[in-house]
Amino acid sequence: MNADLFKQLVCELQIGKQLPDSVYIHKDSLSEINNKLSAFIPAVASALKTDEWDLVKLYKREFRLSLLSYPSFYTDSYPVLHQSINVDLAKLTHKKTSYHQSENPPILHRKETMISSSNQYYEHFKNITREGEEAGLYKNTRIIGFKKSWENIINKKGYELIDGRLVKQSSFTLSDEEIRIDRHKTAIVRHELSAPMKTLAKNNYLNGDYSIFDYGCGRGDDLRELKAHGLDAIGWDPNFQPDNDKISSDIVNLGFVLNVIEDQDERLEALIGAWELCEQLLIVSVMLANDSFIAQFKPYKDGVITSRNTFQKYYAQSEIKSYIERNLQDEAIPVAPGIFYIFKDKLLEQEYLQGKYKRHHQWQQLTSPQTLDSKEKAKLVVTQHEALFESFWNSCLELGRIPSNEEFEYSEEIRQLLGSHKKVFNTLRELFDITEFVKAEKRRKEDLLLYFAMGLFEKRKPYTQQSEALKRDIKALFGDYKTALNLAADLLFAIADIDLINTQCEKANQQLPASLLNKGHSLILHRDYINDLPLLLRVYVGAGLQMYGELDKEIDLVKIHITSGKLTLTAYDNFENSVPFLVERIKIKMAEQDIDFFDYVNEKSRPPLLNKHIFLSKEHQLYKKQKSFDNRLIKEMGESIMIDEHINRFEFEKRLMECKKEIKLYSLYSI
Repeated sequence: MNADLFKQLVCELQIGKQLPDSVYIHKDSLSEINNKLSAFIPAVASALKTDEWDLVKLYKREFRLSLLSYPSFYTDSYPVLHQSINVDLAKLTHKKTSYHQSENPPILHRKETMISSSNQYYEHFKNITREGEEAGLYKNTRIIGFKKSWENIINKKGYELIDGRLVKQSSFTLSDEEIRIDRHKTAIVRHELSAPMKTLAKNNYLNGDYSIFDYGCGRGDDLRELKAHGLDAIGWDPNFQPDNDKISSDIVNLGFVLNVIEDQDERLEALIGAWELCEQLLIVSVMLANDSFIAQFKPYKDGVITSRNTFQKYYAQSEIKSYIERNLQDEAIPVAPGIFYIFKDKLLEQEYLQGKYKRHHQWQQLTSPQTLDSKEKAKLVVTQHEALFESFWNSCLELGRIPSNEEFEYSEEIRQLLGSHKKVFNTLRELFDITEFVKAEKRRKEDLLLYFAMGLFEKRKPYTQQSEALKRDIKALFGDYKTALNLAADLLFAIADIDLINTQCEKANQQLPASLLNKGHSLILHRDYINDLPLLLRVYVGAGLQMYGELDKEIDLVKIHITSGKLTLTAYDNFENSVPFLVERIKIKMAEQDIDFFDYVNEKSRPPLLNKHIFLSKEHQLYKKQKSFDNRLIKEMGESIMIDEHINRFEFEKRLMECKKEIKLYSLYSI
């Protein structure tokens, strides 16, 4: 069976549930389809060593099928999916997904379409479907495919399921669903781009190459700003811009929409609707909060009612990630707390992920050529075309390898002068200081190992889905993809080795421009030095940020816990001040797959950051001022204040007053 024959036979099927891109058929009806196809499907199941399937989903435009397990197909009116095995016949790969533990698994409707009309259950299934149609259950087909949504629709229509059949409820009472929520009040006035839009700008998605649709745009402040920059942007909102069309776009933003919808079915419909509109990238953002914050509000459904009579569903980071992936059946990549990217364009996804971990080579000027006796002719050519060959060497340093013909703009000219890129490189390595290239090669290799190690947290991307540039990187730096993945896996497993992490923290403390090592406990450093960490510690930090998302600019210090597998991020009111005060602390607990957020809203309770010069490099423009200030502070207030971890702003200012001192910039004055 080849791909062309498979697609031809699937398109010719006259039996089964017909969808635009696929056909669903029960295994009992395979005897009534083409002999080649009916023999091929069980053969695939046999090759996968599984007999746990009842339905097969055949794709019309792809060489692909899915084996679906519905054990209660004949006994339940609306059976739930227990397991799916998606088989890519072109790549000879498969993915198994279990729904045994799911609280809201997919369910089946219109079962009569999946079996032969001669099947003894055919008329019975038709009657079940007719009941649902008469009750008005199929009006919104977008959300009926999940168990909870289906049960909610049945209940809202005033029915209940008894022995698999719809029965009108004898007494239909309206519960708290009758509470009126003022959804329009959730739309706020913005004076700058929203947080999800800022991430798009940061990652260069607002460069004019992509059309943008804002699903739930509120008052339209983001749209006005985007249009002012000449971007192709439009939006829709049920309260403020209900007459706008919902149109497909490259990027769709579902920004802080899901958390304000109190109806779970409508919430799911918004997510799926936004996903259907997006062509390349969907960005979803919600509000996060911990239990102590949520406790101050009145509970309502799965969220709370605020003092403004608006609904808010506050999520945990892992909760919203799971919700998105379960309902869209695609990977949700955390970009920041509560903000996720979901890519339809998998090549764009790979470019984004790779870019997250790539350090760019920076230099002030190229090293001077050495005068050598050998290869005088080649040296003369290089000297005569100095700018051209410097550009080539520049490209080698940027890539950490020899560029391909397609990657160097002046490839044809340089090959006419000296021959192949490899020959050019071998000539230049004798004319330039090769140590600069060795460093660039090492940097690129480490960046890729970090990228592959982070990729192991999610479904591994096959080699064929990698960009051509990345394939060249793999071949040049690792030899093959398997070797790269094995090295990345070794790195990832090594972050659990406490002794190794301790050794690397001690090494980092010696090598970094600035850091604080609490022996055997933790290493604290400024976020600017993360990329200067040893590779293993970069992987450790990266593993923590897999849960959190990208570091936003508000984060100042990063704390690597040596023994507990935790990562702490801290943000201060103004890190440029001589004594910054802590406003937020985020503890990422990797072993528990959880994040704790600690906000210091009360200014008087904020702890001060003392001895700040420890976190500045000696070349920093403020280092000398800061160190002088810190020494003066110790002299005036005593060393004990510098090691008191529990002092807060109120106590700090009180002790300043006792010493009759006040702080102005980087100086202490008597009062």
